Amino acid sequence: MPALKKTALTVISAALLSTFVISPASAVGKDTSDDRPKPPSDMSKVGGELLGRPGTQVKLGPDAPVLPKDLTGRSWIVADAESGQVLASHNPHWRLPPASTLKMLFADTVMPALQPKTQEYTVKDEDLADLGEGSSLVGVKEKLTYTVHDLWLGVFLRSGNDAVHVLSSMYGGVPKTVDAMQSHAEELQALDTTVVSPDGYDAPDQVSSAYDLTLFARSGLQKADFREYCSTAEAQFPGAKKKGKRESFGIQNTNKLLTGADGVAPYKGIAGVKNGYTTHAGNTFTGVAERNGKVLLVTVMNPSSDKAHAVYNEAASLLDWGFDASGKVTPVGELVPPKSATTGTGTGKGPTAEQGKDEGRNGPARTTKTSATESGGGGAGIALGITGGALVLLAGGVFLVNRRWPLPDLMRRRPRR
Repeated sequence: MPALKKTALTVISAALLSTFVISPASAVGKDTSDDRPKPPSDMSKVGGELLGRPGTQVKLGPDAPVLPKDLTGRSWIVADAESGQVLASHNPHWRLPPASTLKMLFADTVMPALQPKTQEYTVKDEDLADLGEGSSLVGVKEKLTYTVHDLWLGVFLRSGNDAVHVLSSMYGGVPKTVDAMQSHAEELQALDTTVVSPDGYDAPDQVSSAYDLTLFARSGLQKADFREYCSTAEAQFPGAKKKGKRESFGIQNTNKLLTGADGVAPYKGIAGVKNGYTTHAGNTFTGVAERNGKVLLVTVMNPSSDKAHAVYNEAASLLDWGFDASGKVTPVGELVPPKSATTGTGTGKGPTAEQGKDEGRNGPARTTKTSATESGGGGAGIALGITGGALVLLAGGVFLVNRRWPLPDLMRRRPRR
């Protein structure tokens, strides 16, 4: 063989070998189309430097499984809900339209102020005047009375923008609600988020990120009412009065990993949280699940796959990977605590909010089914609880670790057909 040819083959072999050495961590399918949007190069580094880098970030140990194939989400993250460790991520700080997953921030912001949940409110015409065209609705009607509990069921189960606007009116109006949500996002160090509408409806400049949505879910799940609503599979919602009697109708959660609707297998251990869809956002999803005492959070934003229910399938495969990989990977970052928090343990290594800004900020009277102990075949989901080492938000804004935010009574039930 001529020397020149041998040299060329050696160079090519070395190049190929270096590729395999550098990228054994993932079998993620690559979208090589030139017209697909690319993540910015200057994304935030809140939670760790690697989280600000474009592309997939994961550090596999010797026995760790590779990431799932054919992940097409524009952005995603898998994190330990209790320790806050980020096990793997893909463009987690890419600022994208959030759709109805932004309702997690709405609930986490507004829910504490609207107590007790048995209080009633009679809907006014102006409460529903500014709903976006094509909004998802639960069926709230003017001049009818609802409890706060009713309205939260409408928000979480049917992603009802009408329920969001009524609750916003009770809170003091949409502008006040938007301002409060923005302030709360900044307190949580969710610095990728710009709030324009409280319901997540497409609006100019309204963006969030997989990282921020995961922070919203983690904060919200520390509230018992939030946990109840986001884990409810089906319920009765008050309807119109007929012959002097208030009727009701059934509503089902739009989170298909929770309900197993439309041919999606219910995820074993799922305990919420929220899904969304708009034209600009595509499909978005944040979920929490428990398996063998380990609790994981996953967020997937805007899969490009044309397969049905891609956002649920990709979220489920990432959860499966996370449970298998737990303890076998080196974290690539962390979910930071709120700005005002004091931490008992934990790394505390994430950038502060100010650093983040500089680093790429571009009476439950209705019938409700929430609990069951089904663990049989068909993948019926169960969640025994978020059990140890969790962060808990206490009065006074103190964020402590190694505490419990349990879900013992929120084991999932597949709606019976």
